Amino acid sequence: MKHELFSDLRQSLMDELDLSRELADEEVLEVIDRVILGSERLQYAPLEDKILLRQELFCSVRRLDVLQELLEDNTVTEIMVNGPDDIFIERDGRIQKWEKKFTSREKLEDVIQQIVGKCNRVINESMPMADARLEGGARVHAVVSPVALDGPILTIRRFPDSPVTMEKLIELGSITSACADCLIKLVKAKYSILIGGGTGSGKTTFLNALSAYIPEDERLITIEDNAELQIQGAPNLVRLEAKSANAQGGPDITIRDLIKAALRMRPDRLSGISGATSPISLIN
Repeated sequence: MKHELFSDLRQSLMDELDLSRELADEEVLEVIDRVILGSERLQYAPLEDKILLRQELFCSVRRLDVLQELLEDNTVTEIMVNGPDDIFIERDGRIQKWEKKFTSREKLEDVIQQIVGKCNRVINESMPMADARLEGGARVHAVVSPVALDGPILTIRRFPDSPVTMEKLIELGSITSACADCLIKLVKAKYSILIGGGTGSGKTTFLNALSAYIPEDERLITIEDNAELQIQGAPNLVRLEAKSANAQGGPDITIRDLIKAALRMRPDRLSGISGATSPISLIN
């Protein structure tokens, strides 16, 4: 019943919104208030229910729909959407199913297009897979039909709001002090370091921690499939990101292309990520 009510309210909201121009958040909220107050089914609903509906309707129009709540929860590290009806999350290293779902397959597709479009990427039947990122730095991977058989697939990997330091890794028991001291000396001495591991093993986190020991007077260039590094303490930093071909005929800009370009930028060091499950390399 609640799902049906929300769908009806959202449809009424979309009918009333003036989509011919860019609307401010305040304008959208005014229309939402009008829709909620005008609903006979909500006439005797508790105020708390109306406030919750107001927030959910706003997120469905201006944010990432039901996923917005998860993105604002710092305990959630991974969001896995297996079609509109099945959402799984990782919290404290454990995967569990979330009780909420999208109102429709079309709404999930809208969210994916919204995310991908902001990164100037394309996803459709001709190009059914895309990597992107959210404004907060979270990594996104999306797959749609015809590759995804049971509905659009969306995976969001969240990273800490502030980079994890080497001291924190030692405190957590992820690395010993002796090993950390050795690696720090290798970084300062410009040794080439290759970091490898499976998905979610902490490759990016570890490289971010190591980057804090690159001397500040060196020029560092990062090369990534999808920008997610949080390089620390590098004032002379250049960030490059690969790009897929687009519908307007723009060409692919590959990791190989970016490496060739970076070598012409007078780098002291190159640092890069290639894919979510590939090794991360810190190269001098």
